Amino acid sequence: MLLKEKFGERTLPIWIGENEAMAIALILEGVKPKRPLTHDLLKSVLDVFQAKVSRIGIVDLKDETYYAKIFVEVDSKVFAIDARPSDSIALALRTKSSIWISNEILNANGFVGDKTVDELKRRLRNTKPESFGEFDFGR
Repeated sequence: MLLKEKFGERTLPIWIGENEAMAIALILEGVKPKRPLTHDLLKSVLDVFQAKVSRIGIVDLKDETYYAKIFVEVDSKVFAIDARPSDSIALALRTKSSIWISNEILNANGFVGDKTVDELKRRLRNTKPESFGEFDFGR
């Protein structure tokens, strides 16, 4: 998955699984499955309890693994819930919540360049998952 800054030029690559990619692609394409996926179920539970996802954040990177938090607001209290970035993003898209990435992570792992989407797709297709942390985006 490639996350691009809304008001900037940096892009952050995050390796995600096929199921998570499908859950994200479905919502981006406006496809509604016959039965709720896990992220749809979680959104329904939050709605029932009148909880709101205020934002999600990609907050840390340890041992080549990204960590995220889902910030949920209930009765004017905000709770930070540990989650995988892919699940957090799938939920953020369903709840129309903002996605934040720390500047430290973007500065260290994001890239700025004139790479085209097709070039990035080609390079990602030819990269083995186990070597993703070593992937050079031409920084």
